[in-house]
Amino acid sequence: MGPLRDGPLTEGLRPWPLTWFTAILGVMSTLLFVVNDPPYGTERAYNAFRLAGSVAKRGTEKVKVFLMGDAVGCAVAGQKLPDGYYKLDRMLASIIRHGGEVGCCGTCMDARGVTDQGLIEGARRSSLEELTDWTLEATKVVTF
Repeated sequence: MGPLRDGPLTEGLRPWPLTWFTAILGVMSTLLFVVNDPPYGTERAYNAFRLAGSVAKRGTEKVKVFLMGDAVGCAVAGQKLPDGYYKLDRMLASIIRHGGEVGCCGTCMDARGVTDQGLIEGARRSSLEELTDWTLEATKVVTF
């Protein structure tokens, strides 16, 4: 059996069968972004949140962001930065407002003295077990 032909069910869809499958069944695919780098000093977290935010705003896929290691600092509320710096906590908040989920490694939070109350609204303490579930459920996993 060859690829699906263009027609009313496939018009405008990206050329991979999973997108056709999920569109036909009305199921959204899930993108998991795993971020390891600190909030500032590299641009990996910034670029991860830019991409995750762009996907979340489209509303066509579920977006989950898991913060590990120094990346848990990205979800700390009340960060004070000089003008001109990107605000990663605000970028995460936008992802959450657009239906994304943000989990923070609990062990990593404890190692850095980050409390549950210190996280931005919508971000929450998570675990390696939940990351395992999210990874196995995800259609795609992107790491930064």
